[in-house]
Amino acid sequence: MKFGGTSVADIDRLNRVAARLIERAKAGDDVVVVVSAMGKVTDDLIGLAHQANPKPCKREMDMLLSTGEQVSIALLAMAIQKQGYEAVSFTGAQVGIITDSVYSKAKIVRIDAACVLEALIQKKIVIVAGFQGRTVDGQITTLGRGGSDTTAVALAAGIKADACEIYSDVDGVYSADPRIVPKAHKLDTVSYEEMLEMAASGAGVLSMRSVEFARNFDVVIHCRHSFKPADVPGTIVRGEDPSMEDAVVSAVTHDTNEAKITIRGVPDRPGIAASVFGTLGQNNVNVDMIIQNISDAGLTDISFTAPEDDITSVTSALEICLKEIGARTWNIDRDIAKVSIIGAGMKSHPGITAKMFKALAEEGINLDLISTSPIRVSCIIAADQAETAVRVLHTAFGLDQE
Repeated sequence: MKFGGTSVADIDRLNRVAARLIERAKAGDDVVVVVSAMGKVTDDLIGLAHQANPKPCKREMDMLLSTGEQVSIALLAMAIQKQGYEAVSFTGAQVGIITDSVYSKAKIVRIDAACVLEALIQKKIVIVAGFQGRTVDGQITTLGRGGSDTTAVALAAGIKADACEIYSDVDGVYSADPRIVPKAHKLDTVSYEEMLEMAASGAGVLSMRSVEFARNFDVVIHCRHSFKPADVPGTIVRGEDPSMEDAVVSAVTHDTNEAKITIRGVPDRPGIAASVFGTLGQNNVNVDMIIQNISDAGLTDISFTAPEDDITSVTSALEICLKEIGARTWNIDRDIAKVSIIGAGMKSHPGITAKMFKALAEEGINLDLISTSPIRVSCIIAADQAETAVRVLHTAFGLDQE
Protein backbone atom coordinates (compact mmCIF):
# COMPACT_ATOMS: atom_id res chain seq x y z
CA MET A 1 0.00 0.00 0.00
CA LYS A 2 1.37 3.41 -0.93
CA PHE A 3 0.20 6.71 0.54
CA GLY A 4 1.12 10.06 -1.00
CA GLY A 5 2.05 13.30 0.71
CA THR A 6 -1.49 14.63 1.11
CA SER A 7 -2.53 11.36 2.77
CA VAL A 8 0.05 11.83 5.53
CA ALA A 9 0.08 15.64 5.61
CA ASP A 10 -0.45 15.93 9.38
CA ILE A 11 -0.68 13.79 12.53
CA ASP A 12 -4.46 13.39 12.23
CA ARG A 13 -4.12 11.95 8.74
CA LEU A 14 -1.18 9.78 9.83
CA ASN A 15 -3.40 8.31 12.55
CA ARG A 16 -6.14 7.59 10.01
CA VAL A 17 -3.64 5.82 7.75
CA ALA A 18 -2.31 3.88 10.75
CA ALA A 19 -5.84 2.70 11.61
CA ARG A 20 -6.38 1.57 8.02
CA LEU A 21 -3.14 -0.42 8.01
CA ILE A 22 -3.95 -2.08 11.34
CA GLU A 23 -7.39 -3.04 10.02
CA ARG A 24 -5.81 -4.79 7.04
CA ALA A 25 -3.22 -6.54 9.21
CA LYS A 26 -5.90 -7.79 11.63
CA ALA A 27 -7.85 -9.13 8.66
CA GLY A 28 -4.90 -11.43 7.99
CA ASP A 29 -2.95 -9.55 5.33
CA ASP A 30 0.82 -9.10 5.41
CA VAL A 31 1.07 -5.31 5.06
CA VAL A 32 3.92 -3.31 3.56
CA VAL A 33 3.36 0.43 3.16
CA VAL A 34 5.39 2.99 1.21
CA VAL A 35 4.91 6.65 2.15
CA SER A 36 5.91 10.00 0.70
CA ALA A 37 7.07 13.09 2.56
CA MET A 38 4.36 14.89 4.52
CA GLY A 39 2.38 17.51 2.60
CA LYS A 40 4.62 20.25 1.24
CA VAL A 41 7.78 19.12 3.05
CA THR A 42 9.66 18.37 -0.17
CA ASP A 43 8.79 21.80 -1.59
CA ASP A 44 9.95 23.43 1.66
CA LEU A 45 13.25 21.56 1.53
CA ILE A 46 13.80 22.65 -2.08
CA GLY A 47 13.16 26.23 -0.99
CA LEU A 48 15.72 25.96 1.81
CA ALA A 49 18.25 24.48 -0.59
CA HIS A 50 17.96 27.40 -2.97
CA GLN A 51 18.33 29.83 -0.10
CA ALA A 52 21.60 28.15 0.81
CA ASN A 53 22.79 27.88 -2.80
CA PRO A 54 20.86 29.02 -5.91
CA LYS A 55 22.50 26.19 -7.85
CA PRO A 56 22.81 23.28 -5.40
CA CYS A 57 24.56 20.15 -6.63
CA LYS A 58 22.32 17.15 -7.27
CA ARG A 59 24.14 14.86 -4.82
CA GLU A 60 23.46 17.16 -1.89
CA MET A 61 19.88 17.73 -3.06
CA ASP A 62 19.30 13.97 -2.89
CA MET A 63 20.84 13.86 0.57
CA LEU A 64 18.48 16.65 1.67
CA LEU A 65 15.26 15.54 -0.01
CA SER A 66 15.54 11.95 1.20
CA THR A 67 15.03 13.20 4.76
CA GLY A 68 11.40 14.12 4.07
CA GLU A 69 10.32 10.50 3.74
CA GLN A 70 12.33 9.50 6.82
CA VAL A 71 10.17 11.83 8.91
CA SER A 72 6.99 10.23 7.52
CA ILE A 73 8.01 6.61 8.09
CA ALA A 74 9.15 7.17 11.67
CA LEU A 75 5.99 9.09 12.64
CA LEU A 76 3.74 6.52 10.98
CA ALA A 77 5.49 3.68 12.83
CA MET A 78 4.99 5.58 16.10
CA ALA A 79 1.28 6.13 15.31
CA ILE A 80 0.76 2.42 14.62
CA GLN A 81 2.60 1.45 17.80
CA LYS A 82 0.45 3.86 19.82
CA GLN A 83 -2.64 2.04 18.53
CA GLY A 84 -1.27 -1.22 19.85
CA TYR A 85 0.23 -2.91 16.81
CA GLU A 86 3.86 -3.68 15.95
CA ALA A 87 5.48 -1.72 13.13
CA VAL A 88 8.99 -1.07 11.85
CA SER A 89 10.27 1.59 9.46
CA PHE A 90 13.06 1.35 6.89
CA THR A 91 14.74 3.84 4.59
CA GLY A 92 15.20 2.94 0.95
CA ALA A 93 18.86 2.22 1.62
CA GLN A 94 18.03 -0.14 4.51
CA VAL A 95 15.57 -2.07 2.38
CA GLY A 96 18.27 -2.51 -0.24
CA ILE A 97 16.75 -0.46 -3.06
CA ILE A 98 19.84 -0.30 -5.27
CA THR A 99 19.86 2.34 -8.00
CA ASP A 100 22.17 3.68 -10.66
CA SER A 101 24.16 6.82 -9.84
CA VAL A 102 22.06 9.43 -11.69
CA TYR A 103 21.24 11.85 -8.88
CA SER A 104 17.71 13.33 -8.73
CA LYS A 105 16.26 10.79 -11.19
CA ALA A 106 17.94 7.47 -10.36
CA LYS A 107 16.60 4.20 -11.75
CA ILE A 108 16.15 1.10 -9.59
CA VAL A 109 18.57 -1.68 -10.51
CA ARG A 110 17.51 -4.30 -7.96
CA ILE A 111 15.90 -4.73 -4.55
CA ASP A 112 17.15 -6.87 -1.68
CA ALA A 113 14.01 -7.06 0.47
CA ALA A 114 15.23 -9.60 3.04
CA CYS A 115 14.58 -7.29 6.00
CA VAL A 116 11.02 -6.68 4.78
CA LEU A 117 10.23 -10.37 4.55
CA GLU A 118 11.80 -11.02 7.96
CA ALA A 119 9.66 -8.31 9.56
CA LEU A 120 6.52 -9.75 7.94
CA ILE A 121 7.33 -13.15 9.42
CA GLN A 122 7.35 -11.39 12.79
CA LYS A 123 3.83 -10.06 12.00
CA LYS A 124 4.94 -6.43 11.90
CA ILE A 125 3.56 -3.77 9.59
CA VAL A 126 6.52 -2.72 7.44
CA ILE A 127 6.90 0.94 6.51
CA VAL A 128 9.31 1.91 3.72
CA ALA A 129 10.44 5.37 2.64
CA GLY A 130 9.42 6.06 -0.94
CA PHE A 131 11.33 8.08 -3.54
CA GLN A 132 14.81 6.98 -2.47
CA GLY A 133 17.52 4.34 -2.68
CA ARG A 134 21.27 3.99 -2.70
CA THR A 135 24.00 3.19 -5.18
CA VAL A 136 26.17 0.10 -4.89
CA ASP A 137 28.81 2.21 -3.14
CA GLY A 138 26.34 3.59 -0.59
CA GLN A 139 25.47 7.01 -2.02
CA ILE A 140 21.93 8.24 -1.29
CA THR A 141 19.81 8.80 -4.42
CA THR A 142 16.27 9.90 -5.18
CA LEU A 143 14.05 8.57 -7.95
CA GLY A 144 12.59 11.79 -9.31
CA ARG A 145 8.97 12.72 -9.97
CA GLY A 146 6.57 9.94 -8.95
CA GLY A 147 9.38 8.14 -7.15
CA SER A 148 7.22 6.81 -4.31
CA ASP A 149 4.87 5.13 -6.81
CA THR A 150 7.90 3.52 -8.42
CA THR A 151 9.20 2.38 -5.02
CA ALA A 152 5.85 0.79 -4.17
CA VAL A 153 5.44 -1.11 -7.45
CA ALA A 154 9.09 -2.23 -7.50
CA LEU A 155 8.83 -3.42 -3.90
CA ALA A 156 5.58 -5.24 -4.69
CA ALA A 157 7.37 -7.02 -7.53
CA GLY A 158 10.39 -7.75 -5.32
CA ILE A 159 8.37 -9.44 -2.55
CA LYS A 160 5.80 -10.93 -4.96
CA ALA A 161 2.87 -9.09 -3.37
CA ASP A 162 -0.67 -10.00 -4.40
CA ALA A 163 -1.33 -6.42 -5.44
CA CYS A 164 -0.07 -2.87 -5.10
CA GLU A 165 -2.62 -0.35 -3.84
CA ILE A 166 -1.80 3.30 -4.58
CA TYR A 167 -3.71 5.70 -2.30
CA SER A 168 -4.06 9.42 -3.01
CA ASP A 169 -6.62 12.22 -2.79
CA VAL A 170 -8.42 10.99 -5.92
CA ASP A 171 -10.45 7.80 -6.10
CA GLY A 172 -9.08 6.41 -9.34
CA VAL A 173 -8.19 7.18 -12.94
CA TYR A 174 -10.67 9.43 -14.76
CA SER A 175 -11.57 9.90 -18.42
CA ALA A 176 -10.21 13.48 -18.06
CA ASP A 177 -9.20 15.84 -15.28
CA PRO A 178 -12.52 16.28 -13.37
CA ARG A 179 -11.45 19.78 -12.34
CA ILE A 180 -11.65 20.75 -16.03
CA VAL A 181 -14.35 18.36 -17.27
CA PRO A 182 -17.22 18.05 -14.75
CA LYS A 183 -18.69 15.16 -16.75
CA ALA A 184 -15.50 13.07 -16.57
CA HIS A 185 -16.05 9.59 -15.10
CA LYS A 186 -13.91 7.11 -13.20
CA LEU A 187 -12.55 4.19 -15.22
CA ASP A 188 -13.02 0.76 -13.62
CA THR A 189 -10.15 -0.89 -15.49
CA VAL A 190 -7.21 0.43 -17.51
CA SER A 191 -4.59 -1.60 -19.37
CA TYR A 192 -0.89 -1.13 -18.69
CA GLU A 193 -0.40 0.29 -22.19
CA GLU A 194 -3.22 2.80 -21.83
CA MET A 195 -1.96 3.87 -18.40
CA LEU A 196 1.57 4.29 -19.76
CA GLU A 197 0.28 6.59 -22.49
CA MET A 198 -1.89 8.50 -20.01
CA ALA A 199 0.98 8.97 -17.55
CA ALA A 200 3.29 10.13 -20.35
CA SER A 201 0.63 12.56 -21.59
CA GLY A 202 -0.11 14.38 -18.35
CA ALA A 203 -2.36 12.19 -16.18
CA GLY A 204 -0.94 12.58 -12.69
CA VAL A 205 -2.49 9.61 -10.88
CA LEU A 206 0.46 7.28 -11.51
CA SER A 207 4.03 7.90 -12.63
CA MET A 208 5.07 6.40 -15.95
CA ARG A 209 8.01 4.52 -14.41
CA SER A 210 5.76 2.82 -11.86
CA VAL A 211 3.47 1.59 -14.64
CA GLU A 212 6.48 0.31 -16.60
CA PHE A 213 7.54 -1.70 -13.55
CA ALA A 214 4.00 -3.04 -13.15
CA ARG A 215 3.82 -4.13 -16.78
CA ASN A 216 7.27 -5.69 -16.81
CA PHE A 217 6.64 -7.69 -13.63
CA ASP A 218 2.87 -8.18 -13.98
CA VAL A 219 2.01 -6.28 -10.80
CA VAL A 220 -1.70 -5.44 -10.51
CA ILE A 221 -2.18 -1.82 -9.37
CA HIS A 222 -5.32 -0.61 -7.59
CA CYS A 223 -5.63 3.21 -7.50
CA ARG A 224 -7.79 4.17 -4.51
CA HIS A 225 -8.84 7.12 -2.35
CA SER A 226 -6.97 7.43 0.94
CA PHE A 227 -9.97 8.24 3.10
CA LYS A 228 -12.96 6.60 1.45
CA PRO A 229 -14.25 3.32 2.95
CA ALA A 230 -12.28 0.16 2.21
CA ASP A 231 -15.13 -1.30 0.16
CA VAL A 232 -15.18 1.64 -2.30
CA PRO A 233 -13.35 0.44 -5.44
CA GLY A 234 -10.93 2.55 -7.43
CA THR A 235 -9.33 1.82 -10.80
CA ILE A 236 -7.54 -1.46 -11.56
CA VAL A 237 -4.48 -1.24 -13.82
CA ARG A 238 -3.57 -4.62 -15.31
CA GLY A 239 -2.83 -6.53 -18.50
CA GLU A 240 -5.11 -5.95 -21.48
CA ASP A 241 -8.04 -8.23 -22.35
CA PRO A 242 -10.34 -8.13 -25.44
CA SER A 243 -13.12 -6.24 -23.62
CA MET A 244 -10.84 -3.22 -23.18
CA GLU A 245 -11.09 -2.52 -26.92
CA ASP A 246 -14.85 -1.90 -26.66
CA ALA A 247 -14.19 1.77 -25.87
CA VAL A 248 -12.47 3.43 -28.82
CA VAL A 249 -11.18 6.34 -26.72
CA SER A 250 -10.90 5.85 -22.97
CA ALA A 251 -9.46 9.17 -21.84
CA VAL A 252 -8.38 12.69 -22.80
CA THR A 253 -5.25 13.99 -21.09
CA HIS A 254 -3.32 17.23 -21.11
CA ASP A 255 0.10 18.41 -19.97
CA THR A 256 1.13 22.05 -19.55
CA ASN A 257 4.56 21.26 -18.10
CA GLU A 258 6.40 20.83 -21.40
CA ALA A 259 8.35 23.25 -23.54
CA LYS A 260 9.08 23.22 -27.28
CA ILE A 261 12.67 23.70 -28.35
CA THR A 262 13.48 24.60 -31.97
CA ILE A 263 16.98 24.45 -33.44
CA ARG A 264 17.25 26.56 -36.59
CA GLY A 265 19.69 26.38 -39.46
CA VAL A 266 20.83 22.81 -38.83
CA PRO A 267 23.09 21.31 -41.53
CA ASP A 268 21.08 18.58 -43.26
CA ARG A 269 23.51 15.69 -43.32
CA PRO A 270 23.71 12.21 -41.76
CA GLY A 271 24.69 12.07 -38.10
CA ILE A 272 23.45 15.53 -37.06
CA ALA A 273 20.28 14.30 -35.34
CA ALA A 274 22.29 11.55 -33.63
CA SER A 275 24.71 14.17 -32.32
CA VAL A 276 21.95 16.47 -30.99
CA PHE A 277 19.84 13.83 -29.28
CA GLY A 278 22.88 11.87 -28.14
CA THR A 279 24.08 14.94 -26.25
CA LEU A 280 20.61 15.48 -24.77
CA GLY A 281 20.52 11.85 -23.66
CA GLN A 282 23.90 12.17 -21.98
CA ASN A 283 22.42 15.08 -20.02
CA ASN A 284 19.46 12.89 -18.93
CA VAL A 285 16.90 14.91 -20.90
CA ASN A 286 13.67 13.04 -21.70
CA VAL A 287 12.74 14.10 -25.22
CA ASP A 288 9.13 13.61 -26.31
CA MET A 289 7.90 14.74 -29.73
CA ILE A 290 10.41 15.35 -32.54
CA ILE A 291 9.88 16.89 -35.98
CA GLN A 292 12.38 17.87 -38.69
CA ASN A 293 11.39 20.25 -41.48
CA ILE A 294 12.14 19.75 -45.16
CA SER A 295 15.66 20.80 -46.09
CA ASP A 296 16.15 24.17 -47.81
CA ALA A 297 19.56 25.03 -49.26
CA GLY A 298 21.17 22.29 -47.17
CA LEU A 299 19.72 23.56 -43.89
CA THR A 300 16.75 22.41 -41.84
CA ASP A 301 15.00 23.07 -38.51
CA ILE A 302 14.54 20.49 -35.76
CA SER A 303 11.86 20.89 -33.09
CA PHE A 304 11.25 18.71 -30.05
CA THR A 305 9.46 18.86 -26.72
CA ALA A 306 10.88 18.17 -23.26
CA PRO A 307 9.70 18.59 -19.65
CA GLU A 308 10.10 22.12 -18.30
CA ASP A 309 12.01 20.59 -15.38
CA ASP A 310 14.73 19.57 -17.86
CA ILE A 311 15.18 23.00 -19.50
CA THR A 312 18.38 23.77 -17.56
CA SER A 313 19.89 20.50 -18.81
CA VAL A 314 18.60 21.20 -22.34
CA THR A 315 20.29 24.61 -22.31
CA SER A 316 23.61 23.17 -21.14
CA ALA A 317 23.52 20.42 -23.75
CA LEU A 318 22.59 22.63 -26.70
CA GLU A 319 25.15 25.33 -25.92
CA ILE A 320 27.82 22.67 -26.39
CA CYS A 321 26.22 20.71 -29.21
CA LEU A 322 25.18 23.57 -31.49
CA LYS A 323 28.72 24.88 -31.82
CA GLU A 324 29.87 21.42 -32.84
CA ILE A 325 27.21 20.91 -35.53
CA GLY A 326 27.23 24.50 -36.81
CA ALA A 327 23.54 25.32 -36.28
CA ARG A 328 22.45 28.95 -36.60
CA THR A 329 20.34 29.50 -33.47
CA TRP A 330 17.71 27.97 -31.16
CA ASN A 331 14.78 29.08 -29.03
CA ILE A 332 12.41 27.78 -26.32
CA ASP A 333 8.61 28.17 -26.33
CA ARG A 334 7.16 27.53 -22.86
CA ASP A 335 3.63 28.65 -23.72
CA ILE A 336 2.45 25.28 -25.04
CA ALA A 337 0.32 22.34 -23.93
CA LYS A 338 0.07 18.74 -25.06
CA VAL A 339 -3.42 17.31 -25.48
CA SER A 340 -3.90 13.60 -26.14
CA ILE A 341 -6.63 11.04 -26.75
CA ILE A 342 -5.91 7.48 -25.58
CA GLY A 343 -7.70 4.17 -25.99
CA ALA A 344 -6.94 0.52 -26.65
CA GLY A 345 -9.79 0.46 -29.19
CA MET A 346 -8.02 2.96 -31.44
CA LYS A 347 -5.97 0.10 -32.89
CA SER A 348 -9.00 -1.29 -34.71
CA HIS A 349 -11.02 1.86 -35.48
CA PRO A 350 -9.85 4.04 -38.42
CA GLY A 351 -10.72 7.71 -38.65
CA ILE A 352 -10.00 8.61 -35.02
CA THR A 353 -7.23 11.07 -35.87
CA ALA A 354 -9.40 12.89 -38.42
CA LYS A 355 -12.24 13.14 -35.90
CA MET A 356 -9.87 14.65 -33.32
CA PHE A 357 -8.46 17.21 -35.76
CA LYS A 358 -11.94 18.19 -36.96
CA ALA A 359 -13.23 18.73 -33.40
CA LEU A 360 -10.26 20.97 -32.58
CA ALA A 361 -10.49 22.87 -35.88
CA GLU A 362 -14.15 23.70 -35.25
CA GLU A 363 -13.04 25.44 -32.05
CA GLY A 364 -10.33 27.38 -33.90
CA ILE A 365 -7.53 25.47 -32.16
CA ASN A 366 -4.35 25.33 -34.27
CA LEU A 367 -2.05 22.29 -34.12
CA ASP A 368 1.70 22.77 -33.86
CA LEU A 369 3.27 19.32 -33.49
CA ILE A 370 1.57 15.93 -33.81
CA SER A 371 2.67 12.47 -32.70
CA THR A 372 0.92 9.11 -32.60
CA SER A 373 1.18 5.57 -31.29
CA PRO A 374 -1.22 2.66 -31.94
CA ILE A 375 -3.36 3.77 -28.97
CA ARG A 376 -2.63 7.53 -28.68
CA VAL A 377 -2.74 10.74 -30.69
CA SER A 378 -1.06 13.83 -29.19
CA CYS A 379 -1.03 17.44 -30.37
CA ILE A 380 0.90 20.47 -29.23
CA ILE A 381 -1.32 23.56 -29.00
CA ALA A 382 -1.23 26.97 -27.34
CA ALA A 383 -1.31 26.65 -23.54
CA ASP A 384 -4.31 28.95 -23.11
CA GLN A 385 -6.44 26.64 -25.31
CA ALA A 386 -5.68 23.42 -23.40
CA GLU A 387 -8.77 23.31 -21.18
CA THR A 388 -11.09 24.08 -24.08
CA ALA A 389 -9.45 21.35 -26.16
CA VAL A 390 -9.87 18.75 -23.39
CA ARG A 391 -13.58 19.54 -22.96
CA VAL A 392 -14.20 19.52 -26.72
CA LEU A 393 -12.50 16.16 -27.25
CA HIS A 394 -14.17 14.60 -24.20
CA THR A 395 -17.55 15.46 -25.72
CA ALA A 396 -16.59 14.55 -29.31
CA PHE A 397 -15.63 11.00 -28.34
CA GLY A 398 -18.71 10.35 -26.23
CA LEU A 399 -17.01 10.38 -22.83
CA ASP A 400 -19.35 12.87 -21.12
CA GLN A 401 -21.39 11.25 -18.39
CA GLU A 402 -24.22 12.93 -16.48
